[in-house]
Amino acid sequence: MKSLMLLYRELLNELGSRCCTSTAQDFKTILSRYEHEGEEFLSITLPSFGKDFEKSLARGQVDRSLFLSFHKDKRGWLPAFLSGFTGRVFDLNTGSLLAQPDASAILAVRQITLMCGKMVKECAKKRTKAALSQFISTEHDVKMADRALGVDRQDQFLRISSLLFADVFSKVTQKVVHGEIIPKHGPGSTADGLLGNEKYDQVEWTRRLNEVFPITEYLIPSVRHWKTVQSVDILEPGQERPVKVTPVPKTQKTPRLIAIEPTCMQYVQQGLAEAIEEAKSTDDLVPLFVRKQDQNPNRELARMGSLNGELATLDLSEASDRVSYQHVRLLLTRFSHLREAVDACRSRKADVPEHGVIRLAKFASMGSALTFPIEEMVFLSIIFCAIESMHSEPLTRASIRKYAGRVRVYGDDIIVPVETVPTVILYLEAFGIKVNKDKSFWTGKFRESCGKEFYDGFDVSYTKLRRDLPTGRQDVLEILSAVSFRNHLYEMGFRKTTEFLDGLVGSILRYYPLVTKESPVLGRVNGDYGAFGFDVDRHDPNLQRPLVRGYVVRARLPHREVDGLGALLKVFLKRGDLPFADREHLVRSGRPQDVSITLGWHSPV
Repeated sequence: MKSLMLLYRELLNELGSRCCTSTAQDFKTILSRYEHEGEEFLSITLPSFGKDFEKSLARGQVDRSLFLSFHKDKRGWLPAFLSGFTGRVFDLNTGSLLAQPDASAILAVRQITLMCGKMVKECAKKRTKAALSQFISTEHDVKMADRALGVDRQDQFLRISSLLFADVFSKVTQKVVHGEIIPKHGPGSTADGLLGNEKYDQVEWTRRLNEVFPITEYLIPSVRHWKTVQSVDILEPGQERPVKVTPVPKTQKTPRLIAIEPTCMQYVQQGLAEAIEEAKSTDDLVPLFVRKQDQNPNRELARMGSLNGELATLDLSEASDRVSYQHVRLLLTRFSHLREAVDACRSRKADVPEHGVIRLAKFASMGSALTFPIEEMVFLSIIFCAIESMHSEPLTRASIRKYAGRVRVYGDDIIVPVETVPTVILYLEAFGIKVNKDKSFWTGKFRESCGKEFYDGFDVSYTKLRRDLPTGRQDVLEILSAVSFRNHLYEMGFRKTTEFLDGLVGSILRYYPLVTKESPVLGRVNGDYGAFGFDVDRHDPNLQRPLVRGYVVRARLPHREVDGLGALLKVFLKRGDLPFADREHLVRSGRPQDVSITLGWHSPV
């Protein structure tokens, strides 16, 4: 951790130079509190300062109830810690936001306080236990919200969702009816323990799945091999395997809870999710408000909202865990075939550590392939229900279209017009969806969406350090994190801090060249040096391209061999006309169990 303290010193010095303030006392505070409080000061206490700072920006005034973990002077508004920066944003005598806050100082406070807040760490057992208890508590909240939801709002939700998604659901329904849903396996773990290629030799199916996705059509290459499915165990509803709720490292504050699905459920979910996303992307209305794997529209609207104050950014708490199964049934009421398909591949029970097997009221947790595409449609429908309630006449597809560029949903990141915020929040909460008001912004000039933050049009996004700094070549994940962190800092203009990181990483890696972003080599992305912004040690005589000596990441897939009908099924399920990129795909598959770095000659571009 000595290196981490040195990193803070370099960062504070550089930010202090930018903002013309001394940071010597700030560094002493960080060093002293780290020595007394340990890692949690960096990963929990400092980030709490950053969050309180964001709240103050949104309110335009520092509240005396904020920054309680830091000593304040007699005025009682802001702590002495980082006052050289906060004094360029707020009046230290009154706590009021200055007429012209310094965007560089805002970025400085956020970079210093939030940098280690997302480091991947094992959290204390009591925090894991609390997260699991919250999972159970959320289930209770979902059930209560279902009971409280009135008929009028259910009818409105049904009508609005049909306006938005009727064409999408019709296209997917046709695929379900005609047996055109093409399932696929993901690379991750499953509740029944099958990994990689093992999944193509499934031995379990469920009665519910079989009624919509017959085993002879979805589990074998062709009907001529029907005899092979006689050994597959068809599980009755009461025998179905529950999802396995598993805490995985996220931050020291809390773990991430994922629900690992059974192989057969995940297999069908992936195919349905693909069909839904394809139908959404080709619709003439839906892509104006949601679009898979494209966060840039949300980010641009957040920037615009910070500039003109007309758009708000809302963030949801436990978003996937609060989407009720009843919401989804309501969403699909008029499309019975699709509703039956979604229901068939939905796991009804969860095995929660220390709590046993419970029946689920939520639609699905993180882990189901359908969670993301379904929750977006639920949230968008609720938003337009709220907007309609503010108008004197019902919405139509034409009037909904007018909100393009003002309403946007990406997962649990939501953009809406500022004037609709109270009503949107009211409706979301009526449907049992919890708005995280600490991370939602509609007053002031600060906005945050999809990992980007803006103040008055200025990008004040900070760079996250995901892991501890490396101490040797054996710390592969830490090296990858440090190189990525270094390159992001360089893009933000932190020249002195990146020089420090270059010295640290360079002392571990014998070869650490200048490369471009697209290069597979672990190196320094740096456009200021070299004739082309990258090093060239020699040229490939065959391909006539530049080469550089450096390290690349090697992730060897686990040995999971498949042959016979399983191998044939894998080939039939492949997307596209091109052959498999990996020639060993029938021998090795799944997620890498470990990664390493190897030295060799590679392209710097």
